[in-house]
Amino acid sequence: METLDVMGKMDLLNYIQMLSEANGPSGFEHEVAALVRDLTGSYGETSIDCMQNVYVKRKGFTGDRLRVQLDAHLDEVGLIVHSICKDGMLRIQALGSWVPSRIPAHAFRVRTLDGSWVRAISVSTPPHFMSDDEKQRGITIEEIELDVGARSKHEAEELFGVYVAAPVVPDVAFAYNEKFDLLFGKAFDCRIGCAALTETLRQLDGEDLACDVVAAYSVQEEVGGRGAVVTARQVKADLAIVFEGTPADDYFEHPDQTQTAIGKGPMLRHIDRSMITHPGFQKYALELARERNIPVQEAVRRGGGTNGAMIYSSGAGIPTIVVGVPVRYIHTHYGWAKLCDVKAAVALVTELLRSFDESTLGKLVY
Repeated sequence: METLDVMGKMDLLNYIQMLSEANGPSGFEHEVAALVRDLTGSYGETSIDCMQNVYVKRKGFTGDRLRVQLDAHLDEVGLIVHSICKDGMLRIQALGSWVPSRIPAHAFRVRTLDGSWVRAISVSTPPHFMSDDEKQRGITIEEIELDVGARSKHEAEELFGVYVAAPVVPDVAFAYNEKFDLLFGKAFDCRIGCAALTETLRQLDGEDLACDVVAAYSVQEEVGGRGAVVTARQVKADLAIVFEGTPADDYFEHPDQTQTAIGKGPMLRHIDRSMITHPGFQKYALELARERNIPVQEAVRRGGGTNGAMIYSSGAGIPTIVVGVPVRYIHTHYGWAKLCDVKAAVALVTELLRSFDESTLGKLVY
């Protein structure tokens, strides 16, 4: 596997930081979509649809060759303001899947009417005022409130600019620990996939390929893959590769059953709750990884789902694989990941694209 030079490494880290720190929960991806368009504009013809899906038609696109869709989703799990209480507290609703008990006692950002973001603290009833029964039963999302520092509904609305249906994201700064190759930040599901996709375009920039490539940065994956339904119809690909920030299992699973450890390469899933991966394409990718000495992991997932489900069932069916970068603690405020896994994901996908030509579909046998 090729290694990045210093400048290439810095570019990749910059992509991850900018994308991780960007604001963009499901349905409100405008800011991160604009960022992606800026980052990828030199790599091909970019466009954006009314849902905020971003398309990059790679330079050299002819329209009459094997067409490959690259996917990563722009949105992150977040919240939305349900209502504003008389005391200025904000009631919330989830955008994407959260475990309610993991929401309180953290910092969030709330978008205001003028488009800026204010900090909020997620709160619930203090333990001093809770009965033993209340402490034992846990908490529901309906009981959680956000506090922006306002003392009344009037202050929250008029001074802070908060409004009903305002989007909310975790407030987390990105960091990289070079000694341990550790990435720390929010929204690695799937901004780390967006960074890998962008790095793939950068590494292949100016290189002649025997296939047409369209990158689609899709929206609303966390609420049902709605953006990918649209991008698949628009791209009309022959093959698809989905980048994902995928949940690591090495901190809770038995060692004999661990399939998605950080630091051991991207995970290629054979099955999850939403899709049985095309066995021929999966075999092709795994064999290429072994030939090129690219570390990968294989997984049989009991749950979860990705945009792959929407893409592979589009049209007459599109052979699709998912290349997942392992991330600990996704769908919470914070995540750990390894830069080496991002590099390996990029290495695999660049080598796959270099290998594709008009004969590829005929080779995906099983």
